[in-house]
Amino acid sequence: MRAAVAGAQDPELDDLDVRCLTARAAAADDLLWCDGLILATPENFGYMSGALKDFFDRTFYEVEGKLSPLPYALIIGAGNDGSGAIRAINRIANGYPFTPVQDPIVSKGEPGAKALAQCRELGMAMAAGLALGIF
Repeated sequence: MRAAVAGAQDPELDDLDVRCLTARAAAADDLLWCDGLILATPENFGYMSGALKDFFDRTFYEVEGKLSPLPYALIIGAGNDGSGAIRAINRIANGYPFTPVQDPIVSKGEPGAKALAQCRELGMAMAAGLALGIF
């Protein structure tokens, strides 16, 4: 996730307010504040982390009907193939409504240079897309 944040804060991009919060610290007010989000989670037992699921449980009804479609992207630290976590998150995200802006990044095991570069590019693309009004 740090690589995505670094990409979003790239000095060549327009000044953008970036918050990096854990799922436990994030709240409904953060969703109402933001113009886009990147969700990152480990894959636990073929599912998202319990903390991310808790975030969804705590915020869904508080923001229901208050959000415009919110662009989002997903990063999965996979133990398997990430498909179970992706499927569950996309299903929940659809109800918020969150709108995916790209295919999820799935990194199996420790993220290597390629995965970190993809995450950085994702952060840059999200920030640039928001700044330019593309998303």
